[in-house]
This record gives sequence, C-alpha cells and structure tokens, in this order.
Amino acid sequence: MNVFLSELAEAKLLKLSEYLVENWGLKSKDKFILKLTEKIKQIAIYPDSCPKSSEFKNLYKCVVTKQTTFFYRIKLDSREIEIITIFDTRQNPQVLKKDIK
Repeated sequence: MNVFLSELAEAKLLKLSEYLVENWGLKSKDKFILKLTEKIKQIAIYPDSCPKSSEFKNLYKCVVTKQTTFFYRIKLDSREIEIITIFDTRQNPQVLKKDIK
C-alpha cells in the first residue's frame, strides 16, 4: 500500500527533525528518521501490524520510539495509508485530541 503523510504530520515531522538536530545533533535525527522509515515500510506491507487506537475510532497507533508515536488510517478503497499525526508522548494528551478531531 502507498503511505503518505497528512499536512499536519509533515509539519510535525519537520518540527521534530529541527528539534532533534538543534538539541541532539544530526546523528540522532538520522537515527530517528531511519526508525520512522522502517515503521512506515512495516505498515505499508502489514497495515494491521500495529494496534488499533483505543481512543480514536478507525485509527492505528504505531510506536516509533518511547517518545514518539504516529497515528494512521487505512483507506481500503484507494489502497492508501494516511499518517494523520506524529505525537511526542511527553506532551499533554489534550494536544493529540486537538490534532485528531
């Protein structure tokens, strides 16, 4: 299946990448991007391999690192997977609820 990022997920990924470079260096950012890429490849092949979200109907939750999770939906009609948002688990969960209305 084709996997794509929503505008929100793209913006959050850019912000996270900038944060990682500024605070932890380019090597840490590259390491994170590699983990994220592996998870995206995983869900492209096995869309149901991550657990369904208990909070959000029709969404799946994929843990990339203990600090970062992304939420996605499977669009069977178009054979696509949309990554809705990327979430820093150290944030207030209310932020996530605003992102996924």
